[in-house]
Amino acid sequence: MSHLLIATSILELPPDASKGSNFLAEMLGTAILILFGDGVVAGVLLAKSKAENAGWIVITAGWGFAVAMAIYAVGAYTGALINPAVTISFAATDRLDWDQVPVFLAGEFAGAMIGAVLVYLAYYAHWLKLAVFSTGPAIRNPVGNLVTEIIGTIILVFGVLSIVGHFGAGPFQAAVSAGFVPLLIGILVWVIGLSLGGPTGYAINPARDLGPRIMHAVLPIPGKGSSDWEYSWIPVVGPIIGGLIGAGLYDLFF
Repeated sequence: MSHLLIATSILELPPDASKGSNFLAEMLGTAILILFGDGVVAGVLLAKSKAENAGWIVITAGWGFAVAMAIYAVGAYTGALINPAVTISFAATDRLDWDQVPVFLAGEFAGAMIGAVLVYLAYYAHWLKLAVFSTGPAIRNPVGNLVTEIIGTIILVFGVLSIVGHFGAGPFQAAVSAGFVPLLIGILVWVIGLSLGGPTGYAINPARDLGPRIMHAVLPIPGKGSSDWEYSWIPVVGPIIGGLIGAGLYDLFF
């Protein structure tokens, strides 16, 4: 099936869409996501930033609106999956053709790295911490951290499908403009951050964490320290597991 994120009767993959255009759209959307998302973290955490110490609510709101803006930017082209966990779970539940998965994943990881570089350039005069680029646990407990990421991504994918299915194309479609759906998804990401983001920083997106972590490792950042590769598998594996469960639960109930 070629129905994607803002799916069913609202937005479909254009019939003339090529793998190249899908790659570019996912790359652009994910770059926007990381530019705004990592950018708000940089603004809050880095010394001498005018947004320094603005707090967790600012960070979670920034990520929520980052998701909404990325969907507005490229949703008409690919549905703006912008998350490998969503891409894989959609393919596993026949919402996306498997032959498109490598294209989407490549675009998502490339976009995440581009977004990280743009944040690096925007905050070049500030000392960049790993926390600007990637997530990390408040208390390091691999099992607990993995469970947190799984739960957060279950809610993300289940929530996205609910918003799309119930408001974007279901009985509420006449009352809710399709243009409002990306904002609802952004609010979903915001509340996930507020409610479940405390333990791990809520990656809920493998590209969001791994792409910037790679760039942290290779960019010339003075005194940057470790890129914490020991932890890096958790924000990749957890969201993929959670995404598959979330999509499966939605199909089971609806």
